[in-house]
Amino acid sequence: MSAPAGRGRPVAPAVLALRRLPNPRLTGIGAGLFAAAVMFVLGCADWLLFDGSSAVFGVLFLPVSALTALWVRPADLVTAPISVPIAFAVGIIPISGGTGGFGGQAMAVVTALAVHAGWLYGGTLVAGLIATVRKVRLMRARQRRMLLAAQTARPAGQPSPAARAAGRTPRRPSRR
Repeated sequence: MSAPAGRGRPVAPAVLALRRLPNPRLTGIGAGLFAAAVMFVLGCADWLLFDGSSAVFGVLFLPVSALTALWVRPADLVTAPISVPIAFAVGIIPISGGTGGFGGQAMAVVTALAVHAGWLYGGTLVAGLIATVRKVRLMRARQRRMLLAAQTARPAGQPSPAARAAGRTPRRPSRR
């Protein structure tokens, strides 16, 4: 294991490899469009290569859910668990197997969503857990910054360095 510069803790090679991966920050809409587009392409590829295997589609849905939750920007974390099920529904259109026009296709999509609800819930859970952990870490970091700022702030009643240099001292409130 190697240690990064400036820190004493060793870092695993796998962590170093993960740090080299792209780390985009998508808006809520961007994350939803990313997930929907990727799931639609994966659904088409699944239909072409695996004859619409729901297991392959479901297994591919889990990393897309994780990436969506990891790549959404901090301000839009709540959108990850919302956009992932929509992306699942968009991606299942090619493998649902509907016939007979719009009505038959819509019925096949609704049936496929009901039959494959386990994968849908699993991916939504993955996105929700990742978004929750990220939010908790952001809140803790903000709390640490605020505590550090409060500790480094000068005590009340102490003159500022500029006032001390000018020979001025703060006035004390009178007790009346």
